[in-house]
Amino acid sequence: MPDLIATFALLLALELVLGVDNIVVISIIVSRLPAEMRKKARMIGLTLALVARLVMVAGASFLLSMTDPLLLTLSVRDLILLLGGGFLIWKAVKEIHHTVELIEDHKATPSANPRKAFASAITVIVAVDIVFALDSVITAVGMTDEFLVIASAVILSFVVLLFAAEPIGEFVLKNPTFKILALSFLITIGIVLILEAFHHDVPKAYIYLPMGFAALIQLLQWRLFRNQQRKADANKRMESNG
Repeated sequence: MPDLIATFALLLALELVLGVDNIVVISIIVSRLPAEMRKKARMIGLTLALVARLVMVAGASFLLSMTDPLLLTLSVRDLILLLGGGFLIWKAVKEIHHTVELIEDHKATPSANPRKAFASAITVIVAVDIVFALDSVITAVGMTDEFLVIASAVILSFVVLLFAAEPIGEFVLKNPTFKILALSFLITIGIVLILEAFHHDVPKAYIYLPMGFAALIQLLQWRLFRNQQRKADANKRMESNG
């Protein structure tokens, strides 16, 4: 029993870390939709992604067979990681360019076909989530064969992600420096996925510890800026009253 609890805690932590990355991607995807459609797209996309993850866990034996070589030395899993990593890098670089060059400011008009954009957003959310989930599910299946333990970790992380997606996503989109930092993380993850596709394992600690440190520094800078702004506003009010 203690072993199962420890495995559950480890799997939950893994799902939550990947979930933060997922939130950034989802926020970017739904930001192109009209405001009234974003919450619905986020909810439907995440629900379908949850179902896809549970199906992947249930089909564990099939999932493990995806590691057999298919094209040269690459398996189905490797090809999915390769395509997913390439997509993340392309999407992140494109969004960084749009943010830095203020291109998105000139695209404020909503899509001419909102339904098509809505369906496309949900499809991309599910596809990206499967890419993020593939490696973690294979890792989870290798750690334990208890379906309930893995499924519980996936479902609980989904609930946390569901509540955190909107506030975290909106915060990232409203603060360009955080958005660029988050997109830079996605580029790193994309590169790691491509390396893993070619069987070069990168220790997760080498990825997430620098990411966490960079995020902490950015939070401190953001806090400093907010405090300076409040102090300046307070000084202006005192001068106007004096």
